[in-house]
Amino acid sequence: MKNDNCIFCKIANGEIPSRTLYEDERYRVILDMGPATRGHALVLPKEHFENLYEIPDDWAAGALAAAKKAAVLMKDKLGTDGLNLVQNNGEAAGQTVMHFHMHIIPRYKNDNAHILWKPTSPSAEELDDVLRQITG
Repeated sequence: MKNDNCIFCKIANGEIPSRTLYEDERYRVILDMGPATRGHALVLPKEHFENLYEIPDDWAAGALAAAKKAAVLMKDKLGTDGLNLVQNNGEAAGQTVMHFHMHIIPRYKNDNAHILWKPTSPSAEELDDVLRQITG
């Protein structure tokens, strides 16, 4: 179902113009207007799901398939050296538009994009505690 107050619903369904790289009956892949790197794009489902917790499995799988199609185009046409797929859920994770979307961020050698994090060094006991907490 579409949300009439959602800007990404409007873009995904063609009510607001976008620079579309790929489109099918369920998804639109558009160039991001504030790109991290050249070719940065967003995968937008045409139905409204707020985040990963709400999107049905078949829609989530379809979003990844749409991302792959766009990524292959970027590799072929832009000569990318790699890519990041980023999908944020909730304000604490950096989600600013509450409509499920996936970022396809093409990477180029020496592009100076800072998307990675510094790994921590938890003890075996800490990892075991997390595992027990999650799996019950």
